[in-house]
Order: sequence, then structure tokens, then C-alpha cells
Amino acid sequence: MTTKLPTIAVLGGTGAEGSGLAFRWARAGYKVILGSRDASRAQEAASALDEQNITGADNESAARECDIAVLTVPFAAQRDTLAQVRAELQGKILIDVTVPLVPPRVSRVKLPAEGSAAQVAQAALGEGVQVVSAFQSVSAHHLKNPGHDINCDVLVCGDDKKARDAVVALVTAAGMNGIHAGPLANAAASEALTSVLIWINQRYKVPSAGIRITGLTDQSD
Repeated sequence: MTTKLPTIAVLGGTGAEGSGLAFRWARAGYKVILGSRDASRAQEAASALDEQNITGADNESAARECDIAVLTVPFAAQRDTLAQVRAELQGKILIDVTVPLVPPRVSRVKLPAEGSAAQVAQAALGEGVQVVSAFQSVSAHHLKNPGHDINCDVLVCGDDKKARDAVVALVTAAGMNGIHAGPLANAAASEALTSVLIWINQRYKVPSAGIRITGLTDQSD
């Protein structure tokens, strides 16, 4: 019996990271809804990806129609976006890709008082939503090239193992390796790594530095 794949809403999905992930999931057979504050902008972005499994809608509609939501907005827009979709996300998983970058010095780690952007999201949405942190160490640079091997691991942090399992499956579907990295509080480490990777990109003049976790023989938990 074929298992029905979840519908994914990428909120703030018109940007490079969100649209790149959406592209990869659509090619893997998932139905994907790009969300934006402006529905027409989302529809234009969906059309530009030229994948039949991708549609566009406003953020609220996308969140209402999905099984799993993915938040890919800048940190400055995180709280406002979550407030708009809070009701629609109850009972669902939210994958928070937000990184607390503070311009202009985005290559310096600066975490929020709450500990991490993922913890900000969990507090904003309440216990009815399972927030899982992932994809912060993935550069958008090659996501829309289906033939490119994204050579990095993805740390997946969340308080609920089943929710983490669901996100690890989506990491795999996007062509990467997902690793259970503990509770949501641990997202502080993966979010901080983004600034470190930005610094490395600048120092070594590369577009997409990533991370690899070594020494693992069993990734079942």
C-alpha cells in the first residue's frame, strides 16, 4: 500500500532558500504550497519553478491546507509571520529554518534572549504545534540544481521524536542527510553555525560551506 505523502507549505517561500527546498520536495513527489504575504507573488514564484506539484497562496491559506509547514522568512519577519498563521498551524509540525542574523554583521553569532529562533517560534505558537529546527546549515546556492549533490548534514532538533522523524524524512527527500540532534534547545548550536559558515564562505571565497558529522554508524535514533 502506498503511503500518502504530506502536503508541505513553505511560508515565506518566494525567497531563495524556501523556493529551493520547495523545488526539491516537488521533484520528490510532494505537493508543495509556496506561501507569501502576497498571494499573487507566491503564484508567480510557483510558476517560475515550473514544477506541477507546486502552487502559490497567501501564508494563511498555505498554512491551513498543509500537513507540515516550513518557515523560511528572515528573523526580522519571524514573529509577525507566526502570529498570522498561529491558528492554522495548531496540531501540525512547523519546521523552523529561521536564523537570528543581525545585519550588517551577519557573520557574527547573535542569538536571541530566548535561546534560539526555534524557541521563539515554539513560544509564539504554543504547545499545539510541534516546532522542529532544521536546514540552517544548508546554503540556497545549489538547491535548484537537481543534479547537484548537497554535500552537508542537516541537524534536526525538536522535543518530539516522531516530529523529528518526519523532518528527517523530508531532509532525505530533499537529497540530504538528516541527523537527530536532540531537543529544541539544541537549535541554538545549529543556528549559531550559520554565522560561522557565512564567515567561512567569505574567508575562503566559496558559496556553500556546510557541515559533516563524523563517526556515526547508526542513525536510527
